[in-house]
Amino acid sequence: MRTRPPAAGRVDYETLADLRYQVRRFLRVREELARAAGLEPQQYLLLLQVKGIERTRVPTIGVLAERLQIRHHATVQLVDRLVDRGLVRRRRAEADRRAVVVEVRPRGDAVLRKLTIHSLAELQEGAPALAAALGGLIGENSSRRGRPARRASRRR
Repeated sequence: MRTRPPAAGRVDYETLADLRYQVRRFLRVREELARAAGLEPQQYLLLLQVKGIERTRVPTIGVLAERLQIRHHATVQLVDRLVDRGLVRRRRAEADRRAVVVEVRPRGDAVLRKLTIHSLAELQEGAPALAAALGGLIGENSSRRGRPARRASRRR
């Protein structure tokens, strides 16, 4: 369900800025951990997506491109680099031989597990600030629901 955006004068810049800061802080720490483990941040994200969706969706190149919000060819290049490092493998999908499925190999699993432990610990530590920032935005938005929208006065 979509809600109407607030009027320009009513935008809570402080809450939006704080939410953006908290999200960016969380992501920056993930990026640093990935680099310390010898991965580029997008390589870590691809490993995480493959592992995170494999029970509910087939992790094809197309699905991963959507999940990472990058182009198909960029996803192929990312997978190529991870295949070269022995972290993932690709195979043809059984249902549609045109589709390429990506699987995490044991070595990739070990790297991902190590990074995930750090990510979960950091998330537990940083979650209250992130939740507060998001809650401020949601609370602000939900407090406006139910109120009639203000109409601009017309001058003739």
